[in-house]
Formats: sequence, C-alpha cells, structure tokens
Amino acid sequence: MTVELLRPPKARPGDRVAVVSPSFAAPGVAPQLHEQAMHRLQELTGLVPVEYPTTRQLDATPVDRARDLNEAFADPSIRGVISTIGGEDQITVIPYLDPQNVAADPKPFIGYSDNTNLHNWLWVQGVASFYGGSTQVHLGPGPAVDEVHARSLVAALLTGETLQITEPGESEDMGWPWDDPRALTQYGDREPTQPWTWSGPARTVTGPTWGGCVEILQWILTAGRFSHDASVLAGGVLILETSEELPSATEVGWILRAMGERGLLSAVDAVLVARPPASNFDDRPDERERERRRTQQRETVLEVISRYNPDAVVCVGIPFGHTRPQWILPHGGHITVDSSARRVTADYS
Repeated sequence: MTVELLRPPKARPGDRVAVVSPSFAAPGVAPQLHEQAMHRLQELTGLVPVEYPTTRQLDATPVDRARDLNEAFADPSIRGVISTIGGEDQITVIPYLDPQNVAADPKPFIGYSDNTNLHNWLWVQGVASFYGGSTQVHLGPGPAVDEVHARSLVAALLTGETLQITEPGESEDMGWPWDDPRALTQYGDREPTQPWTWSGPARTVTGPTWGGCVEILQWILTAGRFSHDASVLAGGVLILETSEELPSATEVGWILRAMGERGLLSAVDAVLVARPPASNFDDRPDERERERRRTQQRETVLEVISRYNPDAVVCVGIPFGHTRPQWILPHGGHITVDSSARRVTADYS
C-alpha cells in the first residue's frame, strides 16, 4: 500500500530559512556567488537566510555537518531548510541525524543530487520534502533565477499551490566556472530542447513520489537505507535523474535493472525521468554526440522500465535534474501524470 507522508507546514515571509551544506561546502569555494544567492533567496521569498558553521567550511566532518542539520531541524524559528549544493559523501552524514527533531517539528527541505540521501531519510521518517534546488547552482549564477525554478521554489516553501510542469524550451548542462566573473552575470551555453517522450498506456496516474539521482539511489539501496518492501511504492510515481558525472546509458540500465529485480519498478504506476546532462567541464562533446548520449539513455531507460512494468506511464525529458532551468518537484508529495493530455502537474502542499 502506498505510504502517505506528512507534509510540513509552509513558511511565511519574514521567517528564517536554514542554508546548509550537508555534502560539499560550495560557498567556501565561491563566496561571491553564494552572497548573490543569499540576496536573491531573500528577495524572491521574503525569507531570512541563516547560515551554520559548516555552510562555508570545506572538509567539515560528517559529524559536524549532521550537527548543523540537527540544529536546523530542531530550531522552532527555522521554517525551511535548503542545501547549498550536492556532493558525494552525504551518505556518511545520515547515521548522525536525529529523527526526533524532524518528527517534533517537520519543515520543508529542498535539495537535489547527493541530497537524495536526505530526501530518502526524511521519507523513511514519514516526512515529505522537495527534490531539486540549490543556492549555488540555481540561485546564485547568471543574470537572474530561472522563472520555472522561482515558481516551484516559492510553491515549495511558501504557497503550496498546484503547478503544471512545463518545458522552458532551452537547457544548459553547466554554467560558467565559479572563478570566472561571468558566472555572476551570464547563463551557460543554452540549447533548444526536444519534446518529452511518452510511453505506456493512455491513462492518468496521481500518486506520491519517491526517487532522486540514480547514482545516489544505488548507494542508498546498497547501504540498506531503503529497507521497505517495494509495495510501499504501489500506485506512486518514481522520479529519476542522472548527474554531471555522466554515467553511460549502459550503467544507468544496469542500475534500473537492479531496481527492477528489487520490485521497485513494477510497484509504481508512473515514472518521470529527467533530461540528462550530456557534458561537463571535463567532457565537452559536440552537439551531435550530446544528442546521441541523451537518445541512448532515453531508449535504455524506456526498455528497462517496459520490461519490468509495461503498464507504467513513463515520461522522459522533464527538466528536474542536473540541467538548468530546473523544476523543483515534490518528494513524497503528489504528482499527476496524464499521458492522454501529455501533462504533468505537481501538488506543492
């Protein structure tokens, strides 16, 4: 049976929001970008950002980073928690988190990538969150915050409205390097996007979400951090995306195949897969190769999902992962996937 999670109450303008670095302390590398992000966060939401000792501290221990999270979730004056960025070792922070703080006073958490660890931990505690968003990538860089990101951020933290998830029509895999002054004023190289790809029967699915970054989900499952029977996802919506590490389509297929053998793919009624990045600072293929990589991953994902769950409604290409502009989506909250109308709507309550 599908698990219904507690949805934390919304903040109000003037409230305080914790800005934390549970993984990589990106503000310690690019403080100007961080300061611009803090200004935009306050301007956009009316919330007052509150930093913690490890927010800008590079190489902080997992214990210290967990202490900041525990204090943020325990402080009644803090009405939301947002991560500065992802990373690669948040899995080592999770054992030091105090579930009593979250149970006593749940509040919206926003983050993506390595923060899949925290989203899953909150899910296990029975608390919904919001997948996507980071101050260092989505608020600080460029001339402004992308409109779709701003709308979903405000909905997640403040208004709780229902929004139709739309295609911005352009996308970038990465912006300017943080040590380049242009990072503060210019977007990265953006290219036109293709229509989303739909698969499965013509029907409408509404259910709670679970998922995140595919590579991190693999770690979570290996570490036994999702020990539930797959039936807890029955009727739900699985959300999947891949990182700037650019895993091959073959590797993504292997991970999804293992999830299929675990019963996770057959349990859900719908699957949303994000537009994947196809380049990074170290790997810059031409346009033709980027499109080939995206096509190969899309075809692999569709094949594996159809093998384990031919009745699932599947949509590939939604911008909620490691490309920008980025939608923030509910994690544990409800999404409606209508394959007949080719429409996705998200409930941010």
